[in-house]
Amino acid sequence: MEKDRFSLLLLDPGEIYFEDLSVYFYLGDQFYSKKKKTERENLGRLKVCSKSLVFEPKDVMKPLIKMKFENCLKIEEISLTEKEKLTSANPNSAICVDCSRHAEMLEGNVIAPYTFRDGRRKFVFVLNYGHVEQCLRRIGQLHRAATLPASDQNNMLQAIEVAMQASKTFDRLWLQDMYEQVVLETTANKITPLVVNPGMVLLSSTTLYFQSYNNIEPNNLLKINLSDIRNVTKRRFMLQHVGCEVEYNGLSYPGIQSLFLSFPRQYERDRFYSTLMSQPTLSLADLDRERMTLCWQNGMLSNYEYLLYLNSEADRTFNDLTQYPVFPWIIQDYTSSSLNLHSSKTYRDLTKPVGALNPTKLQRLKERYEEMSDNKFLYGSHYSAPGFVLFYLVRLYPHYMLCMNNGTFDKPDRMFNSVADVWRNVLTNMADFKELVPEFYNTNNNGEFLCNKYGINFGFRSDNTKVGDVELPPWADGPMDFVRQMKEALESDHVSRNLHHWIDLIFGYKQRGDEAVKADNLFCNVCYEGVIDLDSISDWSRRHAMEVQIMEFGQIPKQIFQQPHPSKTKFQVDRPITVAAPVTAWQMSPVETITSHRAAVTAVMLSADCSQAVSVARDGLLKIHSVTTGRQERSATLSSTPLSCLVAFLPETVIVGSWDSNIIMYDVACGRVVDCMLGHEDAVTCLCWADERQLVVSGSWDCCVRLWTTHSCPPTAPIRPATDLVTQLEHDSRVTCLDINRRNTQLVSGTEDGDVVVWSLVTYTVIQKLQGHEGTVNDVKLSPDAKQLVSCGDDRTFRLFDFNCGGMQTFCKELDQSLKCLVWNGTELLLGGCQGSVYIWDMVRVTQRKHVQAHQGAVLCMALAEDSSVLVSGGEDSKLLIWKPNVTPSSS
Repeated sequence: MEKDRFSLLLLDPGEIYFEDLSVYFYLGDQFYSKKKKTERENLGRLKVCSKSLVFEPKDVMKPLIKMKFENCLKIEEISLTEKEKLTSANPNSAICVDCSRHAEMLEGNVIAPYTFRDGRRKFVFVLNYGHVEQCLRRIGQLHRAATLPASDQNNMLQAIEVAMQASKTFDRLWLQDMYEQVVLETTANKITPLVVNPGMVLLSSTTLYFQSYNNIEPNNLLKINLSDIRNVTKRRFMLQHVGCEVEYNGLSYPGIQSLFLSFPRQYERDRFYSTLMSQPTLSLADLDRERMTLCWQNGMLSNYEYLLYLNSEADRTFNDLTQYPVFPWIIQDYTSSSLNLHSSKTYRDLTKPVGALNPTKLQRLKERYEEMSDNKFLYGSHYSAPGFVLFYLVRLYPHYMLCMNNGTFDKPDRMFNSVADVWRNVLTNMADFKELVPEFYNTNNNGEFLCNKYGINFGFRSDNTKVGDVELPPWADGPMDFVRQMKEALESDHVSRNLHHWIDLIFGYKQRGDEAVKADNLFCNVCYEGVIDLDSISDWSRRHAMEVQIMEFGQIPKQIFQQPHPSKTKFQVDRPITVAAPVTAWQMSPVETITSHRAAVTAVMLSADCSQAVSVARDGLLKIHSVTTGRQERSATLSSTPLSCLVAFLPETVIVGSWDSNIIMYDVACGRVVDCMLGHEDAVTCLCWADERQLVVSGSWDCCVRLWTTHSCPPTAPIRPATDLVTQLEHDSRVTCLDINRRNTQLVSGTEDGDVVVWSLVTYTVIQKLQGHEGTVNDVKLSPDAKQLVSCGDDRTFRLFDFNCGGMQTFCKELDQSLKCLVWNGTELLLGGCQGSVYIWDMVRVTQRKHVQAHQGAVLCMALAEDSSVLVSGGEDSKLLIWKPNVTPSSS
């Protein structure tokens, strides 16, 4: 038999295909006529579906015939004559369908609007195999369901579906080998655009299988190796939390493919998700939201890739037209002969929703809004709905439009005929607020959606022009060039600087509530997540009406950001990326190991030329070593109590903090202590230096930070508490760590109760208290440009804060041990753990590059050269380790 022309898209959206039968087809008058059998018979397949019967003839030039049950007056058995019994492969009776209206589809094997034939006609189907009684019993149930009101019909059809599917089980012969262990077996629907296909899901120790109940799938089975699965995401389907999408590396086609499943109830979805995620052979991509946002900020993800990712996080999927990915209009110039991507006038205002771009249109909408009573909204239609998606993509997916639009295309004048006309309509039409779809920016599809490549007759417009390819702006030299320039605009510096505003509107904090009101971003309440609970609607009529409304109106994406989204910091990434600064390839073992201390090393610093390392320890000793040879060059006993921190001004002076509350100044050249000042009421825990202000800043277990003036740089004279104390900054708990920005305008402190506090060194007041840690903050470091801050603590996490977006935490990662110290050059982050590990993170790509076992016991301190040429670490094992890297430029 020829390749099947029948597809689930020939059915009503969501209609179920149960089984097919091999039949001979006759028109009623032909069946009873005296013509020869060879002239009358028509071999084909009869498809039994939940709302219709579809006959697919073997002859591909003949049309498929669709008979909706609602149009069937009678479906009955008729007897064959003795002569017919002798010549029939199955000498049983036949099925006669008496129909008042039917549709003919794909006549001549051409995609075209369906031809609807009104008038009573009888169709006779003689089965080649099986028994008519059994077939009629199933078909009769479906026919009776069609006589009920829509809600009751859906209820009965659901019961019929469950009953038919209950008798079927997964065919274990499909398992790939005898060693597979079955982990879970359940039922689910495979969801593709406008199609729901029920089947069985089997999860084994190596493979995920989906076997449809019907034979529409190739080989009736989909197999996905667990090792090929890239991502697993819980999804909504019809506003219910019953969906799960599995993305995997396809074998038949290159690139990522996906399987979208919906389950009968949420707990069944959750059981499948947790069981699949627990499989040891699963190896998923790291798509953590904070990491992906930071990669985008750093220029490691294009704007296009990041928007696709956000859509996925917000329950948007290519498998569901009600939740299709949404992309913004970027360009507003569709009349110029060339496109100037360096002019801001070329671009749409991304701080406003589409409906607010035209002030006159917005004013009229607001006037209507003020006249409303309850559930007020500005926009009566949505920016993304199934109809809008197919409006753009009808030339690429004409069969989708025929399915959704009951076998017809839209009126020629209402189709997507011109990009400029659509943009003009969006700006001025009071009922048009649609954004774009990803295809406008996807250079891989060559702009196919803009071309009538199937040569479909969409009709003629009112000006007598035939609907063909989409009319493009003057600046576009064909569909490929149009999409290319659209992509360049999306990736432009202007859009990169402003895209976060649009993200706030669609996926973020301006999506709903008071912020949505302020941003003129209010839609009809039924499209928001959580407003409608379909499971709570017991009235099937009302539930059916709500489902139809959801299908037609569209859904707001799931809100995934509660705070303003950070802006991008590095631009123009639509090409292979090379990080400007080198990424350091650290050797796996230190080049020098120094064991001259007798207790835990608590602080270490490098000289300006990185030739010397100065350290203090709990043995009360200060040591200076050569970085090149590891030889000790100076040793001094500074206290009988442990030393905790230091600021070094080699070769002149070192300032040290002690557990006995003293701040000690040591003259390196003379080899003597020149000052020992009682700086606090408890142990001094941290020190830092504000060079432009000539200030020593000290933190203590007495819950305060004190700033001391030294009158010179480097400091040489003793600090006098009575006259040199500039100010005191009070905290609620012990201060554990400090850092100062290079301009000496801001100070950051970390505390024992988890607070991270930003202070002004101009007014000496709190600027901001950042989201802290669950436990002691052990170290804080500002980036060289002071736009970001990293902290780490006993809760095993390190956290990244972005001052470009108000100090918001943009990344948090939990490692496998408490983190005691860190160094950061803005691109590389090195962290010391309580079990001796040093973690090396590439903070541009936001990936862990190495995990080195460095010390026996905690790594308590580290110092990194400004050019990353040397690293020194000190640990609980009393050792100093000197590491040197092999520096190589990073690859894309």
